[in-house]
Amino acid sequence: MAVTDRSDGFHLETDIHAAIHDLTRRLAEQSQNVDKEPIIKVAQPEHVPYLREVGTPGVAHDVEKVLEEAFTAFDFRLRVNHPRFMGLIPSPTSPIAWLGDVVASAFNALGASKLQASGPVVIEKTLIGWLASRIGLPATAGGVCVSGGSMANLMGIVLARDQCVPHGEEQRAVAYLSDQTHYSVAKALRLLGFKSNRVRKLPSDVSFRMDVDELQQAIKYDRASGLVPFLVVGSCGTTNTGAVDPLKQIADVCKMEGMWLHVDGAYGASASLSATRRDVVNELQYADSLSWDAHKWLFQTYSCGLFIVKDKANMVKSFANEGDYLRDGTAFEDDDIPNFWNCTMELTRPASRAMKLWFTLRVVGTQRIGEMIDHGFKLAESAESELRGLQDWEILSPANLGVVTFRYAGRTTAAVDDQREQVHDAINSRISKELISSNVAGILTTKVKGKVALRICALSPDLALEDMAHIIREADRLGKEFSMKMMMNNRSEEKEDDEFSI
Repeated sequence: MAVTDRSDGFHLETDIHAAIHDLTRRLAEQSQNVDKEPIIKVAQPEHVPYLREVGTPGVAHDVEKVLEEAFTAFDFRLRVNHPRFMGLIPSPTSPIAWLGDVVASAFNALGASKLQASGPVVIEKTLIGWLASRIGLPATAGGVCVSGGSMANLMGIVLARDQCVPHGEEQRAVAYLSDQTHYSVAKALRLLGFKSNRVRKLPSDVSFRMDVDELQQAIKYDRASGLVPFLVVGSCGTTNTGAVDPLKQIADVCKMEGMWLHVDGAYGASASLSATRRDVVNELQYADSLSWDAHKWLFQTYSCGLFIVKDKANMVKSFANEGDYLRDGTAFEDDDIPNFWNCTMELTRPASRAMKLWFTLRVVGTQRIGEMIDHGFKLAESAESELRGLQDWEILSPANLGVVTFRYAGRTTAAVDDQREQVHDAINSRISKELISSNVAGILTTKVKGKVALRICALSPDLALEDMAHIIREADRLGKEFSMKMMMNNRSEEKEDDEFSI
């Protein structure tokens, strides 16, 4: 039946059908031409009044008009799909992924139980099992799709607490991280009631990996102090440098100490699907649980995270619950089609998370996905190679899992080291801003070893190696230009000071 609740008498249903066709065409065109758009576009003060006006609900409007308003609002965004954006980790979204997202969203299935979405639940269970096998976990492994790495990390800590902390000993329980661990882990520990004096942030080694000797010493000290070490959080692909912790060695420590190893693999776990580089992450098999974000390196739309655990029975032990209003759904559960509400913190969980990833892998195929991941490795390695052929550049962390950090460190007029570092910090910040404002590349800064650095996380399958070489050469040109300007300015100031003193 057509909906006719608008005063103009037009059928809204007919309008929507026409809008869907137009929307599909426009989105397809936009995805093909995103490289011609600004990499980053931020709403300015003069845009805010309009956005506030359209952001305020009111009388009914034509679908076409509101679609235009939506396109205007979304124009002010950071385009992670742009092939030259490489400032953060989220990968460009495959058009296949958002098509799968649209299909899944249209059905609006709740992926919580057999009763609510038995078809998608079987797909999700099968997909999780297949992904777990790719990282070498046993047949007992399982998991669920979640909103992202933050939720997966929180769930891993819950399982670790429930399995490794004796009842009543929670206040003495201690968790161990490195200084490179993602901030979401410390946040999750705080939300779960663990005080900061029960969280050890250990210094990483020269390769930005967790130092196992430091870990063992910290555990030994805490046990002697009457505390209860229960959890180590390793990293497979740190945000800053792409480092992978020595997970096998950490797992050996955990096994000896009766502790849980959760691995934040939100970024790096996707390398297990690489066509040629899987060995980089082959120690994921030693994790008791891990986080994995498909929207980071499997080309998915937000949100598409995974929580995977070596023994899926532990999820039920921690998260199963009962509710009178769930009794009919509970009656339908079996081993082949589980009620996922017993395996996660969420009851309301869209089936679209798993279905869009499944859709992408089915359409694109695992071989092509692996080649797309390989290209990210090659882009970062080509950037490093180009930099090493230039003067005045310092590699702060070599190419690793598609990430490389580097810094312009050319001549300055600064007399002492501290001043030189400050000058170089300023130059590198200016290089980043100029690359972005000129739409050459979306390269942001970070801090590595206390220094401001440029950071490339290059994941786009659409960025050619020669394009990466051009970006590095442009950064080099800017570095030399800014360095020369600063030296000239300093000399002018020194001359003025000399004349004043005379």
